[in-house]
Amino acid sequence: MNNQPFRLASLGIQHVLAMYAGAIIVPLIVGGALNLTGEQLTYLVSIDIMMCGIATLLQVWTNKFFGIGLPVVLGCTFTAVGPMIAIGGQYGISSIYGAIISSGLIVVLISKYFGKLAKFFPPVVTGSVVTIIGVTLIPVAINNMAGGQGSPDFGSLSNISLAFGTLLFIIFLYKFFTGFIRSVSILIGLVAGTVVASFMGKVHFTAVSEASWFHMAKPFYFGTPTFDVTAILTMTLVAIVSLVESTGVYYALSDICKKEISEKDLAKGYRAEGLASVIGGLFNAFPYTTYSQNVGLVQLSGVKSNSVIYTAGGLLVLLGLVPKIGALTTIIPASVLGGAMVAMFGMVVAYGIKMLSKVNFASQENLLIIACSVGMGLGITVVPGLFAQMPESIRILTENGIVLGSLTAIFLNIVFNILPKYKENKLPALKEQKAS
Repeated sequence: MNNQPFRLASLGIQHVLAMYAGAIIVPLIVGGALNLTGEQLTYLVSIDIMMCGIATLLQVWTNKFFGIGLPVVLGCTFTAVGPMIAIGGQYGISSIYGAIISSGLIVVLISKYFGKLAKFFPPVVTGSVVTIIGVTLIPVAINNMAGGQGSPDFGSLSNISLAFGTLLFIIFLYKFFTGFIRSVSILIGLVAGTVVASFMGKVHFTAVSEASWFHMAKPFYFGTPTFDVTAILTMTLVAIVSLVESTGVYYALSDICKKEISEKDLAKGYRAEGLASVIGGLFNAFPYTTYSQNVGLVQLSGVKSNSVIYTAGGLLVLLGLVPKIGALTTIIPASVLGGAMVAMFGMVVAYGIKMLSKVNFASQENLLIIACSVGMGLGITVVPGLFAQMPESIRILTENGIVLGSLTAIFLNIVFNILPKYKENKLPALKEQKAS
């Protein structure tokens, strides 16, 4: 019983580490593209981490109005990166936050009706979406294993050794230990890999020494938001696409936790994401969505308690307020992180396949839905420039493998499964009308 706080903290840190790299890369990419100063970029990274924590707490704390109540961690959606850069370049940074706030409010308003669309997400769709999410994340892990894209020692023997050493150590812990040790195997693997990397001269504490001790969140840090119709429509489209991604994650977690979710639960989950985006916009952060890498961690660790996610959310808020503490997580070498990512992201793929096991594979239509959606999702990930000549409004839907693959699965499910059933149900009614 005395070890309970330590256990919760360890498991919470593991979830933070699982999503931390993904969380900070969004502000770094967007801030770099908008030519922010070093001080502004520091604020953007810190406020993003803090808002990830607040968004996570909003989602895990279920009540009558919002919160899915599942062990889900939220972070900035990668789908929004391209549109945010485009909006910032055309209308200015203040327009980005006006669009984020507006799209968040729109999500809150439509959440009740979006939740009624559960019939559009049967196992053939959700299984395909979760599989696509895992498959499209694998290249990120592999690039990290090699040292991170653009690194001077990309693919070096030292990076490969660290990555596979970390992965093998995690597998060893998972095989020969049970209980607590097994549940924090990812965390132990990351710590052990970082310690070994430090002896190889690959760990640098510059970021920690340069970071400040305390950071205060400021609303409208980049100025008063401005509202442009085109920007708002663009971010609303991004938000709706994010809800599609989140639906697959909700169903995956409900299956893992053996907890049925209703249309009302889905609506509360969507509403929490909308609220998180509104708050993110007010404090000049980002729109937030569920992070699929943490689904793999829940499955791998076997720990499904919401208390762990509350702890992770609190830690994220703390890291956002104290950048020097947050900077400690940045010292983990990319190759070490990549080794752990293979296990986590691979587990997402495995769980997507498990969800697909509920599908009737005797149906050629279902096979085609899976084939086309996974094919498109993986294809755009491998060849992201396929739709480079398309207008920006169309590229929002086509330049992200997860988005395009998910929309393909939804569309084909409507064509092959929903419309035929609708016609079958409608035909007897028409015959009765004619007979009368």
